[in-house]
Amino acid sequence: MLSQSNIYKLRMKHIAPSFSISYDDPLHIVNGRGQYLYDSKGVKYLDAVNNIQHVGHAHPRVVDAIEKQSKKLNVNTRYLDELIVQYAKELTEKFPEKLEVCYFTNSGSESNDLALRIVRTLAGSKETIVLGDAYHGHSSALIEISPYKFNGAGGLGCPSFVHVLPRPDPYRGKYVGPDCFKGYIDELDDILSTLKRENKGVASFIVEPIMGCGGQIIFPNDFLNSAFKVVKEHGGICIADEVQVGFGRVGSHYWAFETENVIPDIITVGKSMGNGHPLSAVITTRDIADRFNNGMEYFNSFGGNPVSCAIGRAVLKIIEEE
Repeated sequence: MLSQSNIYKLRMKHIAPSFSISYDDPLHIVNGRGQYLYDSKGVKYLDAVNNIQHVGHAHPRVVDAIEKQSKKLNVNTRYLDELIVQYAKELTEKFPEKLEVCYFTNSGSESNDLALRIVRTLAGSKETIVLGDAYHGHSSALIEISPYKFNGAGGLGCPSFVHVLPRPDPYRGKYVGPDCFKGYIDELDDILSTLKRENKGVASFIVEPIMGCGGQIIFPNDFLNSAFKVVKEHGGICIADEVQVGFGRVGSHYWAFETENVIPDIITVGKSMGNGHPLSAVITTRDIADRFNNGMEYFNSFGGNPVSCAIGRAVLKIIEEE
């Protein structure tokens, strides 16, 4: 076994420097069980950082699902397979009735990238409204709609087709207080009116119903409901990015958007969905899926493969039963 110092040296030599490493004295984690991590010296840590292992590290039911299905079959989605249809059925049953169609992908970034492609295809426009400090993923298209990235170190600033609404923080935001949502909606209305005046149709409004990297922000009452309403009145499509906050993490509801009394047109999910396995999805309506089916096939080499779907089903059952 390599020593910690040798592992560090090899990392510095062979792993790209953009991959950050945590802590001045890096941890050499060798094991994980439930909510705990263990380093090479046997020190036990309560894991309050990794937000992907939703039902705990090395959950036996997840491990069992991986092992059994890996021994049986793992292929792409061009074949009939019971697991993918059963999982799609079970997953969509967690959403409002009309949100019944799935695209399976491998990461939250991939899901958000596909959601952007869908709305831009349908609208014939790239005009996108986002929230200040939002983060939606690491692909080139998602860096362009993530102020958390494009306004940070190495960023190129806001693209001309991206329109940033101030982060709706009722305590430290541009507008504060019990009725502060009105100030943010007025600014959203100004953005939409300007786009209309310039003959630029809005493609989408993408939002985390509770902001993650933007600061764990719970929006002012009536903000998201009012925002979705005004965006749809201008022909825009509303995307809820549930990658970080979905699958019951808000406690009171299965999805964060449910706490805001809204129904998005498109929902993206990932991270906790596979409990550490690369699994994610885009969920939308039959109408949007049919309109996007324009002759260009959507194919994902391993999105929705049987092993991933077996894991996803196990995670759903664990959430429900445990």
